[in-house]
Amino acid sequence: MKLIDIHTHGISGVDTAAASEHQILTIAELQGQAGVSEIIPAVYPSSLAAMRKQMQAIQKAMDIQRSGSRSQDAEMKSSTSAAKIIGMHLEGPFLNPVQCGALDAGSFLEADEKTFKELIEGFEKEVKIITIAPELQRATSLIRLISDMGIIASMGHSDATYAEAENGFHAGARGITHIFNAMRGIHHREPGISGFGIMNQEVYTEVVADPFHLDQRIIELIFTLKSPEKIIIVSDTIKASKMTPSTNGIQNEYNKLIGGSLTIKEASEHLIQMGLNKEIVQKAISQNPEQYLDV
Repeated sequence: MKLIDIHTHGISGVDTAAASEHQILTIAELQGQAGVSEIIPAVYPSSLAAMRKQMQAIQKAMDIQRSGSRSQDAEMKSSTSAAKIIGMHLEGPFLNPVQCGALDAGSFLEADEKTFKELIEGFEKEVKIITIAPELQRATSLIRLISDMGIIASMGHSDATYAEAENGFHAGARGITHIFNAMRGIHHREPGISGFGIMNQEVYTEVVADPFHLDQRIIELIFTLKSPEKIIIVSDTIKASKMTPSTNGIQNEYNKLIGGSLTIKEASEHLIQMGLNKEIVQKAISQNPEQYLDV
């Protein structure tokens, strides 16, 4: 069974923020050791120049994997096959500062077509997913453009109402980035983007399924109400992930969660131990992400 993680920033001391192809390759090797077959490294929002440096590093790492070579000064060697790098996920910069989560809200930009084209120029083939807040001015137009280019628009870091999320979906958005985290939650008079992600049975929904990002009962709610073919477990791991054991998740100095604690294989095992259906959980790390990426 091929395991696919569509949202990982880093792991065990290496991270996409370093803008180093060697660190990207090391992420792939470490994920491969963890049983993951394919990964889509996620790029943090920053200045366009900084994001493009991260993107260039991922592109170079993909080229190195395709050529079958590995630099002599690589940070580690592994007997385990590395996870294949199959693209990149841009987590921003067209996000809502109100729902920045642990990201740098100062780097967020308006949903501008010119800015978008400057960002992805030269990386059109490698960019697979872009997270965007659908409520931003002109966001629906940008979602249409992204979708028309064959790139997946995923709605996240968003304060969207249910109607605004629905508008984004009708404009072409196919996914929700780490549902409930860094987005408007469900209120009994306004179900919001989180409610849309659960209630709409066509939109794919990322789930960070470590023990910290979502309460166990919320995870059970997702797996009860959501179409099982549309749930995708992601790791959202970062540099600090897997470095030291934590009883409260990976947090910054403000006690805010900043990254996932488990690989997708570990997360799936955790959910199965919780009592969730094994077949459904395994599809959420294999068949579902594969179908999601088949645009």
